[in-house]
Amino acid sequence: MKLASIKQGRDGQLVVVNSLMQRYVSVADIAPTLQIALDNWSCCKDQLLAVYQQLESGELEGQLFDAALCASPLPRAFQWADGSAYVNHVELVRKARNAEMPASFWTDPLMYQGGSDSFLGPREDIAMADEAWGIDFEAEVAVIVDDVPMGVSADQAKQHIKLVMLVNDVSLRNLIPGELAKGFGFYHAKPSSAFSPVAVTPETLGNAWDGAKLHLPLRAILNGDLVGQPNAGVDMTFDFGQLIAHAAKTRPLCAGTVVGSGTVSNLDRSNGSCCLAEVRMLEIITNGNATTEFMHFGDRIQIDMLNDHGQSIFGEIDQTVIKYVS
Repeated sequence: MKLASIKQGRDGQLVVVNSLMQRYVSVADIAPTLQIALDNWSCCKDQLLAVYQQLESGELEGQLFDAALCASPLPRAFQWADGSAYVNHVELVRKARNAEMPASFWTDPLMYQGGSDSFLGPREDIAMADEAWGIDFEAEVAVIVDDVPMGVSADQAKQHIKLVMLVNDVSLRNLIPGELAKGFGFYHAKPSSAFSPVAVTPETLGNAWDGAKLHLPLRAILNGDLVGQPNAGVDMTFDFGQLIAHAAKTRPLCAGTVVGSGTVSNLDRSNGSCCLAEVRMLEIITNGNATTEFMHFGDRIQIDMLNDHGQSIFGEIDQTVIKYVS
């Protein structure tokens, strides 16, 4: 089943989208927004699935689907917790500045709580005031959970994954060092993230989903050139069950909480990278200095994941960096 939020008000209008993302049906009579559907998932899921099946079979005609109509599946969320599940990526970044990585990074996930009150839609521009901030994309996988109790085990946490989607976790690299030096975490360096046009139920992913990881390449294309397509299921040190359990160690997570994987990264560097910071770190390690620049005004980033038949699963995140004018 595939779900999207058509732009309407603050929280969008929930719609069911067919598998090829050609047509959609409004389901306001079941749940007007995705958040309401998640709050009542045990009641709503079967009703939404019935609509999806009718749309697939042609029993319902629906309307033409256009990703430009979409907000993020959750235009705003109660919580956005982003992990760093690909520890080889963290190790690479630290190696480039000759910093040792603590052994605990391989056993205890890194995670930060980002802003979730104003997610960007999949076709919305990235508006920034200054290129000097070091504008970067981060292509990731994310999941949406229902209510998760505090202290949940990693195994139990898997059962709370209700939807899967893609994310561009926009990062301002040149602001990060100063913020982290204060010892209080990110704020300015992590502006609004953007999510894929649709979110899908795990069973829709077939064998590519093993219950906690998504085993498909994630494509990042900058100005028409492929930056990378690492496989999201390879070298993921902490799966989504572990990430959710980590987030819920000292607090419950409410329905609609979004948990991110962090930048997808493979040890096999031939698959390229899912962010410019990693590209630059590899250049530093190889050549002693970075030659790839961060994003400029006018740059276009596309993030997508294709199934075995070459069809987009979530729809494409397609954004252009523009100058912010207040």
